[in-house]
Amino acid sequence: MIVLTGLAATIAGLLLAAWVFRFFGRMSGRPAFRDMGMTSAFGWMLAVFLLFWAVRLYFFVDGAVFFRWAVQGFILFAVMAFLFRLLGRYLGTAATKRLFRAMPLTASFGILTILLYAVVAIFAGSIAPHGQEEIFARVNILPGGNPEFGGDPAFPLGTDQIGRDLLSRLIFGAQNTVGIAFATTLLAFLLGGTLGFLAATLGGWLDQLLSRMVDVLMAIPSLIFALLLMTIASAWAGSEQGLLTLYMIFIIALIDSTRVYRLARAVGGNIVVMDYIEAAKLRGEGMGYLIFREILPNAMAPLLAEFGLRFCFVFLTIASLSFLGVGIQPPLADWGTMVRDLSQFINFAAFSPLTAALPLMAAGAIALLTVAVSFTVDWMLHRSSGLKE
Repeated sequence: MIVLTGLAATIAGLLLAAWVFRFFGRMSGRPAFRDMGMTSAFGWMLAVFLLFWAVRLYFFVDGAVFFRWAVQGFILFAVMAFLFRLLGRYLGTAATKRLFRAMPLTASFGILTILLYAVVAIFAGSIAPHGQEEIFARVNILPGGNPEFGGDPAFPLGTDQIGRDLLSRLIFGAQNTVGIAFATTLLAFLLGGTLGFLAATLGGWLDQLLSRMVDVLMAIPSLIFALLLMTIASAWAGSEQGLLTLYMIFIIALIDSTRVYRLARAVGGNIVVMDYIEAAKLRGEGMGYLIFREILPNAMAPLLAEFGLRFCFVFLTIASLSFLGVGIQPPLADWGTMVRDLSQFINFAAFSPLTAALPLMAAGAIALLTVAVSFTVDWMLHRSSGLKE
């Protein structure tokens, strides 16, 4: 009740401040205030309110260690994204220079982050100081590398409850989680895109049959459905971890292909009525030519944007299943499993913030990649729509 009262008082205060802000702005005769509505004025006051609390938490509250780290990480990535965009404007071909000149900072942030994740995932074996399955004698070494505080320079992020190096598992988690998510998304697009284009091209009973099957699958909540199927697959796979991973790829790809089918069918339905498709049919071209040489190239822009969105959802689904214990299984490293196994360290936040941040590092890696892909996809959608900046 106290929280609701405080929230209501805060909103009322912001509304009053917005009205005063707009009133005195109009009294000053500035053109920007002449057509300003209460929604815009409230947005300005909310921004000032949040900025005030951000400055207060960063500089004046001793216990806001995680917030300071988040702000510092945000500033670091923003500077790196700016330098990456600046470098792209002066290096490369004329086409890439034009691309980087038209690229917003959010898109450069997203592309840079995706490239960093890709490098870490591909070269994880060379970057990681230890193997993901390697077990050491010392367990629960605290992060920081300072022996006076229970750390070890050989293990900058410490070790878990059975003696595995957490930095190495965080690095290998990128290879396993991101790599499996990419393969799953690719399979979902191959399945859903092909069936969607077939339904759009042939129509008739095939279109009706596939569409009704997709409607049935989409009516079931995807995460619950995946959890149910993975529970059954776990019983079938037994102790075969590789087989269970394959089951997970096929299950998530099947569930996610329904969304891809919807998009491919809608886009393909708009393309098959074009004159060049009719001309190809009159030339006697086969179904494979129509789909892969005529429809697919013209549907590439929305499909690429959808690929990024689907990758985010698949990535989060894999992490969620691993967190629930039915996804990627030990000894393979996975960020969802790391969040689950290290969640107890959050209780140490009062005297060791770095120890409490261990589960947040894996969760932050998941969130950062999701945001980066979303920024990149938004920019791709904006470019494919033909709108100007």
